[in-house]
Amino acid sequence: MTVKTIIDTVSILRNALQNGQGVKYKRLARALEAGILAGTLEAGAKLPPQRNLADKLAVTIGTISRAYAELERMGLVVARVGDGTFVRQRGLERQRDSGFRNVSEAPQQHYDMSRNMHIPGQETALLAHSLRELADDPQRLHALALYSPEPGHPRHREAGARWLAHEDFVPQAEQILCVNGGQHGLLCALTALFRAGDTLVTEHLSYPGLIGAARLLGIKLLGIEMDEQGLIPESLDELCRGNRVSALYCTPTLQNPTTAVLSSERRQAIARLCREHNLLILEDEAHAVLLERRPPPLSLFAPERSILIGSLSKAVAAGLRVGYLHAPAALIGRLSAALRASCWMATPLTQELASQWIEDGTAVTLLRQQIAEIERRKQLVGGLLEGLNYRSQPQSPHFWIEVPEPWRASAIEAELRHKQYLISPAEAFAVGRNAVPQFVRASVSNAIHDDQRLHDGFLALATSLRQGDERFEP
Repeated sequence: MTVKTIIDTVSILRNALQNGQGVKYKRLARALEAGILAGTLEAGAKLPPQRNLADKLAVTIGTISRAYAELERMGLVVARVGDGTFVRQRGLERQRDSGFRNVSEAPQQHYDMSRNMHIPGQETALLAHSLRELADDPQRLHALALYSPEPGHPRHREAGARWLAHEDFVPQAEQILCVNGGQHGLLCALTALFRAGDTLVTEHLSYPGLIGAARLLGIKLLGIEMDEQGLIPESLDELCRGNRVSALYCTPTLQNPTTAVLSSERRQAIARLCREHNLLILEDEAHAVLLERRPPPLSLFAPERSILIGSLSKAVAAGLRVGYLHAPAALIGRLSAALRASCWMATPLTQELASQWIEDGTAVTLLRQQIAEIERRKQLVGGLLEGLNYRSQPQSPHFWIEVPEPWRASAIEAELRHKQYLISPAEAFAVGRNAVPQFVRASVSNAIHDDQRLHDGFLALATSLRQGDERFEP
C-alpha cells in the first residue's frame, strides 16, 4: 500500500467514524469493505498495522482488531502471523487462510494429492477383532468407562514410551502424557507453556497445524532459514540474538513439507544453541516414525528442555486419535493441567486399543504395511517426475517439487485444480516474511486405492511443470 493510499484510507475511515452509524468497528469494517470492493484497496495490498491505525484514528487497538476480524470473516482480507493483514488476492491466498483442516472440502470429484493421509489397510479387520476381545472383558471395560489420571493410565503411558523409543532414546513412562492425537498434543504444549505475544521460531516452511494453532493463541512465529538438511543453526542463533524468543518448534525428521532430515551433528548443534538461548524445544515426530532408519530425536541431546510429539495417525490409524507427549518431569504438571482444561483426559478406549496393538506387535505390523504401500505407490509414479527437480525420502509419503521458471506454484496449483487434482503450493507452509520458494507438495497417500487415478494425477502434474500453460502469469 502506497503512502498516498494509506493517507486516503485513514481519511475515509475518519469520515466513517464521524458520519457513519452503528458501533465503531462495524463502521470501519464497512468503509474498508467498500474500498476493497471498489478496487481502491487493491488485491494483495497490506492494510496499515493495527496499532498505527488505532493511533491515527484515536480509537482503541481492540476496535481495529474487531474491524479487521470482521473483514476476515467476510473473506475480504487474510491475516498472516508475523506478517500483517492483506487484501485477499484470488489465486495467491494461502490454503491455510481458510483454516487448517484434516479433511478436504473440495468436491469429491477432485483427487486429493495435497495432504499426507494414513492409507487404509488391515486396521479395520484388526480393530473389529480387538473390539470383540474387549467386549468379552467386563473388568477392562469397567475401568475404561471411568475417569483416568490426567496423563493417562500407567499401562497406556508405558505403551507410549515404547512407541516413541528408538536408537539410544529410551523414554520413561513417567514422562509420557497420553493425548488425542499429535495436534492435540501440540495444542496442549502451546497452551501450557506460552502466552499470547510470546515468540516461537520454526522452519520458514512449517506445519500448517502449528501456524493455525499459533494464530489462535496469539503466539508470534518467526521463520528460520533452511537448506536441504533442514533448519540452519546459524539462522536460529541470529534470530535468537535479535529477538526475544521463547521456544523452537521443528520437525527434524521428514520435515514437512521439504522432507529434510537433520543429521545427528546438526541436532547436537541445535541442542547447544537452545541451551545457550534458554529455549524450549517442541519436536514433532508425526512423520518420523515412517523412516525406518532415523537419527535419535533432539530429546536425546537436550532432555531437560525438549517436548517430543508423536502419534499413531500416519502409521496405524488416523481415526484412533492416539498421540503421546514426552516431556521433562518438571513440565508434566503444567502439561497435565492444559490437557485437563482441553478435554479432561485422552480417550481411554482408543488409548487401550492402541496400547494393546503396541504391546502385541500389531502397531509395528501396520507401520510396516504403511511403509510398503507408500514405497509401492512412489515407485508407480516416480518415473513420471524424471528430469524435474524434487526432493523426497524413501518412506516419505510426498514429493517436494520445484516449479520451473517463469511459472508460479500458485499457477500450477490452480491448473491442477482445474483438472480435478489437488496439490499444495509452498505458500501453504510459509511463515513470516521469508521469501517463499516456488515449490509444490504432492502426496501419494490418498485414502482411495486407485492406482490409475494416482498415476494420472502425477502425470498431469509433471506435464504442467514441464510445459506450462499460456494462462499462467509469470
